[in-house]
Amino acid sequence: MNAGGELQGQLARRVVEVVMGADASHRVVVIGGGFAGLNAVRGLREAPVEVTLVDRQNFHLFQPLAYQVATGALASAEVAAPLRAVLKRQANARVMLANAKGFDLGRREVVLGDLPDGEAERRLPYDTLVVAGGSNYSYFGHEDWRKFAPELKSIGGALEIRNRLLSAFEAAELEPDPERRRAWLTFVVVGAGPTGVEMAGQIAELARDTLRGNFRAAAPEEARIVLLDGAERVLPAFPNGLSRHAARALEALGVEPLPGRTVVDVDAESVAWEEKGGAPTRLQARTVVWAAGVTASRLAKLLAEAAGAEVDKAGRVAVGPDLTLAGRPEVLALGDMVSVRDAAGRPLGLPGLAPVAIQQGRYASKAIVARLRGEAPRPFHYLDKGDLATIGRSKAVADLRGIHLWGLPAWLAWLTVHIYYLIGFQNRLLVLLRWTGSFLTRGRGARLIGLGAKIPDR
Repeated sequence: MNAGGELQGQLARRVVEVVMGADASHRVVVIGGGFAGLNAVRGLREAPVEVTLVDRQNFHLFQPLAYQVATGALASAEVAAPLRAVLKRQANARVMLANAKGFDLGRREVVLGDLPDGEAERRLPYDTLVVAGGSNYSYFGHEDWRKFAPELKSIGGALEIRNRLLSAFEAAELEPDPERRRAWLTFVVVGAGPTGVEMAGQIAELARDTLRGNFRAAAPEEARIVLLDGAERVLPAFPNGLSRHAARALEALGVEPLPGRTVVDVDAESVAWEEKGGAPTRLQARTVVWAAGVTASRLAKLLAEAAGAEVDKAGRVAVGPDLTLAGRPEVLALGDMVSVRDAAGRPLGLPGLAPVAIQQGRYASKAIVARLRGEAPRPFHYLDKGDLATIGRSKAVADLRGIHLWGLPAWLAWLTVHIYYLIGFQNRLLVLLRWTGSFLTRGRGARLIGLGAKIPDR
C-alpha cells in the first residue's frame, strides 16, 4: 500500500475509535457475503459496532451474471469481487473464511467449521446476529439429477456448465454417428424464469454466432436448444404481453420454448418430461442446465432448529416485519432463506430477487443502528422497481412499475442496471469493455475448457 493509502486507513481507524470508544463492545456477526449480507455490513461502516463477516467463500458473486460465465461471455473474476478488497477501507469490519455449522442462540454464539487453519471448530460470540444464507435451486426431491444437470447459483456451477457446453461441441466434432452427434448438439435448459431464458438465449448465440465456422465436421449453428418449464408461459412473473415478446425473441434465436412441461427424469444422455394428462416424452440430450425451483439455504433450517421454529415447504424460516426471529430481537435473517410476515403473521410473498436482498441488507444495518440509539425500527418495506430479463443481443423485456419495454430499449435498461449494481469500479469497467467487444464482434473471450472437463480419450 502507498503512503497515502496507509494514512487514509489509519485515519479511518481513528475515526472509528473516536466514535466507538477505544474498546468497542457491540459485536455484529453477519453470515453470508451475498447481496443481503454485504449490504448489511457496508451499511454499518459508520456505526459504533465491530462487524465480522463470515463466508465460506472469499468473494462476493454477482449472481445475476453467472450465466454469462457459463457461456463464455465473461470470465469468473469479472462477476466476483474479493470480500477483503470490498471492505478494506471499512475499519470496523473484518472477514472470516469459515462455514457456519450451527447457532447457539442462548449463549449468543455462532459455531464455525472448515476454517482455513485446520481448526475443527470455533465459536464466535455476537451481540447482534445477521444471517443471510441465500438459496439454492431445487431439484424437487430428485437430488440424483444434480450430477447430470448442474445449476447456475455458483461460480463452480457456472464453470462446470461452461466446460460441458464447450466439451459437447468438441465431442460432436469427433462423433461420426449422426444420431449421437445430434444428441451432443442438443441442449436443454430447465426453468423459464429470467435465468433460464437468459441462459437459453446465450447458448443459442454461442452456437449460431460465436462458434459458426470454428468446426469442420460439426455444425454448431444446427444445435437444438430446448427451454422447459412447468408454467404455462415463459417468464411467468412478467405480464402476459412481455412473456409473449420474450417467447418470440427466443424463437427468433432458434430456441424452442416448451412451457407446460414437467420434467420427470434426467440422466447422462437424455431428459424426459410430460404434459398434463400426456405420456412422457424423452429427448436425447447430453447437456442439461438446471435453473428451476428454489429452496432455502441449509442455514435456514439450522437457525429454525436453534430457535425452536419450523421452516416452510421451501425451507424458509419465518421472520417478523422487522426481519427478526420471533422472541429473538437480536437475530435478523435476510434474503431468499426467509419468509417475511406482517404484524398479523401473514406471508408478504416477496420475490427471491437480488433487489429484495439488497434492500433487506440496507434495512438491517439501519435497524441495528436504530436499536443502539434506543429507537424501534420501522417495518421493512420492499420498493419494487420492476423486473428485467435479457434474451440476447439487443433483445430484452422490462416491466418498470407498469412501464413495459422490449427490444433495444429494454436491453439498454438491463445493461445500465447490471453495470450499476456490480461491485467494484474495476469489475464495472471490465464488464462494460467485454460487452462492448462482444456486441461489435459477436465474440466471447472466456471460451476455455477448464480443469475437471471431460476430455475424449486419444
